[in-house]
Amino acid sequence: MSARDDILGALRRSHGRGVLDRDAQSGIEERMGRHPRGPQLARVALDAGALVDLFAAKVTAAAATLDRVATVDAIPAAIAGYLARENLPAQLAVAPDPQLDDVPWRNRPLLVLRRGVARETDTASVTGAFAAIAETGTLMLTSGPQSPTTLNFLPESHIVVLRRGQVVGALEDAWDRLRGRQGHAMPRTVNFITGPSRSADIGQQLQMGAHGPRRLHIILVDGRAAAGG
Repeated sequence: MSARDDILGALRRSHGRGVLDRDAQSGIEERMGRHPRGPQLARVALDAGALVDLFAAKVTAAAATLDRVATVDAIPAAIAGYLARENLPAQLAVAPDPQLDDVPWRNRPLLVLRRGVARETDTASVTGAFAAIAETGTLMLTSGPQSPTTLNFLPESHIVVLRRGQVVGALEDAWDRLRGRQGHAMPRTVNFITGPSRSADIGQQLQMGAHGPRRLHIILVDGRAAAGG
């Protein structure tokens, strides 16, 4: 028996349940494998263009910012412009993510890039995302060697490069996409991010950056050539 088995067994006994036999375990696995979906709102039964528009509206309502660009070639200029508007250094911690390999950083040679995990001295990070949920304006990010979670939370400014084809309607759509790609080999961590970090626990005053970045900026590559996702 492992410590996990001991804990789960104690929980079952506290609820008056017996030992989990093979038939019960099979039933649980079968039920979980169905991935039933709850009621779907009509507002996400939209075509791809309308979903992107809905996502953009929800993002700005959640106090994040968003730039739409037509092609990947425009990403460096959009990021440089954002850093200048926020009076931030032109230094970026960039995820070693293949999604970012086609970004022509050379177009903005004054940007200073370092690829890898975040450090305490980093002021801004750039990551990709696995998916974006239009219903709530939420980003879905998965952890792994190519997408260090520290980049999502340690720097005060988090910049996310998102492709049009990554925008889905509802949370269930994002999970379906992840299961379809990962199967049972799920990532260690799945982070859902809606707007910058905030808290109203301190004197009931809204504080930005309470537990993570105080700024969330999304570069949405919205051209048809980016629809692959």
